[in-house]
Amino acid sequence: MPGPDEALLDDPVEAALSGPHARFALEQGRVRRYQEDVAPFMSMPSSPSAEDWQDAAALMAPGSFAAIRHTGLELPDGWQTVQEFELVQMVGEDLNGSGYPEAIALDVADVPEMTDLVLRTEPGPFLPRTVELGDYLGIRRDGALVAMAGERMRLEGWTEISAVCTDPEYRGQGLASRLMGALIAAIQQRSEGVFLHALATNTGAIRLYEELGFRVRQRATLDVVIRTPAEGAQA
Repeated sequence: MPGPDEALLDDPVEAALSGPHARFALEQGRVRRYQEDVAPFMSMPSSPSAEDWQDAAALMAPGSFAAIRHTGLELPDGWQTVQEFELVQMVGEDLNGSGYPEAIALDVADVPEMTDLVLRTEPGPFLPRTVELGDYLGIRRDGALVAMAGERMRLEGWTEISAVCTDPEYRGQGLASRLMGALIAAIQQRSEGVFLHALATNTGAIRLYEELGFRVRQRATLDVVIRTPAEGAQA
């Protein structure tokens, strides 16, 4: 059987929000974004027109932000780039997923602890409803959540692994690798491909992912843009 279509990974936000994650989508014209409390990502055409930016503005309140693929074009009035991230996108090529009995399922009741762990380890954005995007697994020691990993974007035939993090006091024990192995096993049982994103500067994580069987597919720049309030607008 042929594998999943890698071309969908060129714009995973668009592929997710027009496919398996359509229930989380806000849409206007050619622009789609995740609901603000679910994920910060927004998909725009590769060469957005003035109308596309107007549609994007309709999906964002003044002062709010979204993460978009870098277009290389100057932003129109009313928009500002506040951060840029250089990313690598990696796909599973030779993965061997395996169950991990110590892993526990995490849900909405665990969000406060998950958020705290994310704030301390900074694996990437994790919002109040991010947990709804897929399965999340964690490890507890003495009742405290010390490691987690989960599923974020879902495309046709693909699932992204994200929020991979371990409390600094518990690093070096292979907890993140074991959680990823359990997620990979479940994704493979669905006959789906696995992908993830990492900061290009996070060479340690990239090396770990390569050891697990991932390869770098592409590099990309992610822009965090803010819709600036109009001049003279009341606060």
